[in-house]
Amino acid sequence: MKKLTAFVLSLAMALSLAACGAKEASPAVSAPAASVPAASASVEETPAPEAELQRSAFNIAALKGPTAMGLVNLMEHSGMAPTVQTEPVSIESLQNAEYDLPYKFSLAGAADEVTPLLIKGELDMACVPANLASVLYNKTEGQIVTLAINTLGVIYIVEKGEALTSLADLAGKSMVGAGKGSTPEFGLRYLLSENGIDPDTGLTIDWKSEHSECVAALASGASTIALLPQPFVTVAQTKVEGLRVALDLTEEWDALDNGSGMVTGVIVARKDVVEADPEGVAAFLNDYAESVEWVNGNVADAAKLISAYGIVEAAPIAEKALPHCNIVCITGKEMKETLSGYLNALAAQAPQAVGGKVPGDDFYHGS
Repeated sequence: MKKLTAFVLSLAMALSLAACGAKEASPAVSAPAASVPAASASVEETPAPEAELQRSAFNIAALKGPTAMGLVNLMEHSGMAPTVQTEPVSIESLQNAEYDLPYKFSLAGAADEVTPLLIKGELDMACVPANLASVLYNKTEGQIVTLAINTLGVIYIVEKGEALTSLADLAGKSMVGAGKGSTPEFGLRYLLSENGIDPDTGLTIDWKSEHSECVAALASGASTIALLPQPFVTVAQTKVEGLRVALDLTEEWDALDNGSGMVTGVIVARKDVVEADPEGVAAFLNDYAESVEWVNGNVADAAKLISAYGIVEAAPIAEKALPHCNIVCITGKEMKETLSGYLNALAAQAPQAVGGKVPGDDFYHGS
């Protein structure tokens, strides 16, 4: 009996020691047993290197203004020459800074300078107004794909005075605005309708061809209310004493709680580019996400670059405006939910705003 008891105790101790030894020898990252080499516990395992991003040379256009602001770190790392001299910018390197990024950027003042080049294949990607992306998808019969939302709402109603506290206060008023036939008009019309104001008869809107004309009207006293996007809001406040932001259209849209959000700009690509080079497109989106993170986290330095590349004339203006420009990189399912909700809202109010119909699922890359 004593021999049997001793044998059982010895067996239990051996099993306990074996279990402890196995636990200490387990690798930090689970892997098939066959892939773990026999080695002493004193040898430190080296983690596998991350897969190298496969970057491709893309021709990319953006419009001067918020939709281009998130790209400035990529412009700097791609060797794009600044348009004006500025103080040196201390840029905290991207994770991939050892690469000469192969992207070629161009900037335009209006969307109609960009869209023909995209359709003809002279551009691979472009930053355009969100509703224009839908129009291009319909015009090309599905040959345009949206890669990311790059700018959320940047449109505001400013006032020299204290008359406006809600959209309902616009009833019977006169105001100036720019962007007729594009995002500013369609977004405003939708919000006015949702707040019980007929956008055609409930107020008077003097549509100007340029945002700068709206600023001039405010400065001269010809108007006291204007519909303006950033950074023109900040520009106007430097020229018009007492000018205040009365209404943020993004907040007004969110208050409707209709499952959609206000979107200003997106990055689109030709479908054939995405299909021919999915790895290159994925690498670009990774680079762009890092650039956006840097811009939002380094506002003063980003503002210097934004000025240097001529996106906004003065760095102080860019620095004040950036926190209100809603620069983002939203991709995949979240992009689809946000953008499709916005386009559906526009289409219900004005089908022509989205090119006649809301795009199909193939419009949303990675969703």
